[in-house]
Amino acid sequence: MALNKLRQLDQNSAGITLPKGDLQIEGLLDEEGNVDDEYQIHVRHTGNGEWKLKLVGEAADK
Repeated sequence: MALNKLRQLDQNSAGITLPKGDLQIEGLLDEEGNVDDEYQIHVRHTGNGEWKLKLVGEAADK
């Protein structure tokens, strides 16, 4: 199981790193391996230390 780092972004939010390989599979990176646009992700707490992430908007329809 891969582990991803949880980090403080500012006083009101935190972020989680996502592997670029996974982002590439979803078509979210440009040819240079950078995130090629701004994307919206719906995050839902499903309970007991578990969350579900879902790409929404136009990118989800790729």
